[in-house]
Amino acid sequence: MSLWLQRLGADVTGYSLAPPSQPNLFETADVARGMRSISGDVRDASRVAAALSDARSSVVFHLAAQSLVRTSYLEPLATYETNVIGTGNVLQAIAGDAGVRAAVMVTSDKCYAPAPDARRHREDDALGGNSPYAASKAAAELVTSGYRGVLAAAASVAVVATARAGNVIGGGDWARDRLVPDVISAFIARKPARVRNPKAVRPWQHVLDPLEGYLTLAERLCEEGAPFAEAWNFGPAEDHERPVGALADFLAERWGDGASWQHSDDGGTGLREEPELRLDSSKAAQRLGWRAHIPLEPALGSVVEWHKSQRAGANPRDLVEADIERLRVAAVP
Repeated sequence: MSLWLQRLGADVTGYSLAPPSQPNLFETADVARGMRSISGDVRDASRVAAALSDARSSVVFHLAAQSLVRTSYLEPLATYETNVIGTGNVLQAIAGDAGVRAAVMVTSDKCYAPAPDARRHREDDALGGNSPYAASKAAAELVTSGYRGVLAAAASVAVVATARAGNVIGGGDWARDRLVPDVISAFIARKPARVRNPKAVRPWQHVLDPLEGYLTLAERLCEEGAPFAEAWNFGPAEDHERPVGALADFLAERWGDGASWQHSDDGGTGLREEPELRLDSSKAAQRLGWRAHIPLEPALGSVVEWHKSQRAGANPRDLVEADIERLRVAAVP
């Protein structure tokens, strides 16, 4: 997102903790070059407010989060502090800043209460969650909804929407305990990848597709205001809803060199993950004119080629720029 905004000519300020992995895309792609980067914790309300004031931003994209389901079981309180209180801190800072016109608060497709019939979730479905992560994202949605009244009482001009994306993939993701990075890391190490829930179905999409949705939503918020200050799903086409094992199979075949995976029983920890998760993104298609452009198999193939190219010496920033350019071309009618 930061590199895309720089490419569009925006004056970008970022506020974040230090990168959580080594390597990481922020450093390898030299993302700080071309923007203002502030190291800080979203749980620090005064620092968040000061950073927003100093940036003099007109648009805010809030993506700061504890973003891993399994980590939320190990650190539930920290997860709630970051994902719920942190979201409130950003909204409170927006309420006190007269310059902000629009904000897109990114939550998760896991904010929905599980549907008994495994149907696709719509934006007006009940919120909920069976893990600290999912519950924290549902709570972040409620906090955002409540803050619309706070913004009105503060006579703020800012309009706020939430965005719920499907499971994203893309080159340069080195986060631990996520399917594609874990599989790629195992292949690089010439070890069988360990896959916990091969039958679980998720709505997979290349990360650039929902990012385009966030940008489109921010534009509509700035242009038309309150009618777009709602919750929005940004998920892929139905044929992108695939089992975890099918993705692992494709990645192993595309990687070659004897790559393989095996089912891991997770050591009997019993941590709950929903067997199926599907999104209905027809609202974004009808009202924003948004749809996912990158087919699943080319998206997966691009991840393999991204990491092979990076390991062969390609500049990660150039690789990201090339991905953005391919989406721009694909999005042309």
